[in-house]
Amino acid sequence: MVLAGDFRNGLTFEMDGQVMQIIEFQHVKPGKGAAFVRTKMRNVITGAVIETTFNPTAKFPTATVERKDMQYSYKDGDLYYFMDMESYEMVPVESSKLPDSFKFVKEEMMCKLVSYKGNVFSVEPPIFVELLVTKAEPGVKGNTATNVTKPCTVETGAEIKVPMFINEGDTIRVDTRTSEYLERVK
Repeated sequence: MVLAGDFRNGLTFEMDGQVMQIIEFQHVKPGKGAAFVRTKMRNVITGAVIETTFNPTAKFPTATVERKDMQYSYKDGDLYYFMDMESYEMVPVESSKLPDSFKFVKEEMMCKLVSYKGNVFSVEPPIFVELLVTKAEPGVKGNTATNVTKPCTVETGAEIKVPMFINEGDTIRVDTRTSEYLERVK
């Protein structure tokens, strides 16, 4: 059990049958009246963000969210299959549970499957990935001095903005959290 007065950023707990994670919290002690805890929390399964206040003595059961490294194997229809590298067990995950950043993941990449009581509710792709550029317009001479970008397509089919000097066949590093180009890989 965790007391509302002991809340910290990142803490997960159960509330009304839902798993919540603290994003921000603030202990408030007004001049008159009782103290309270103002929180901003996210439902880890649906992603909904809620702001609410609690009495500091309110108790909630703690929730253990498990993150396990698994290798992305293949896609079959609406299901994406991940392999546990220890037991070689295949775990299917529905496409609705994948984040937008999953568009940068290719087969055999390691991802973190996030689950609660054995039910996978999210997938965390690697933060940085290296991908081959499969389609890019040629750069216009003279446009290299400024921060001019152009669209390109990478091997997973995702489209990203890159500097003018990037060409087809180049390998680039991408930040999956922001979908931004970082650098060309030599």
